[in-house]
Amino acid sequence: MSEQKLAAELRTDFGKGAARQARRANKIPAVIYGHGADPIHVLLPAKATTLAVRHANALLSIDVDGEAHLALAKDVQRNPLKQIVEHIDLLTVRSGEKVTVDINIHVEGEPAAGVVTNLEQTTVSVEADATHLPESLTVNIEGRKVGQHVHASDLELPKGTTLLTDPETLIINVTSPVVADLGEGETTVDSDGGDATAEEATGDVAPEVVED
Repeated sequence: MSEQKLAAELRTDFGKGAARQARRANKIPAVIYGHGADPIHVLLPAKATTLAVRHANALLSIDVDGEAHLALAKDVQRNPLKQIVEHIDLLTVRSGEKVTVDINIHVEGEPAAGVVTNLEQTTVSVEADATHLPESLTVNIEGRKVGQHVHASDLELPKGTTLLTDPETLIINVTSPVVADLGEGETTVDSDGGDATAEEATGDVAPEVVED
């Protein structure tokens, strides 16, 4: 994963009001921390930063008053309605340093006909070089048949990446489709919300005889 370069400015005003004012000025509040150093509060350019953190674990090279900081985007907070980036926590890293991150699982291919696949885990935890983190791990399910599940141990990891998730963790469940078998007299729910037998539900019911 290549690093994205961003120019930042030191943040001097704090609080919700100051943060809203910064966002109106197209800037994103962020904090750089790690390696035992004091946190550095900065403001980042909104457009360039939003593009840079589209992928998880984005590696950023941040210039703060001429001083470069290499950092990972560890926590990107977005507005739940507008989905705009509101704040970022940045972890300082060094080249060659090992870090623990969660990597997304990407599925490609189509299973055998009549087979259903379910992604049980969307991410796995790995340890890797901070400057060479994989953006995602790809799983090919082409032609897989019932029972040919994918576990964490089956994932192909890039060189230098170590799996931390339990190897037996089920990633993709490969099964047969579930078919509801409504037997004779099986109770279903009719359109009025009441109980009806399977025959009533399909209209196969003998007419009621009314005697004079």
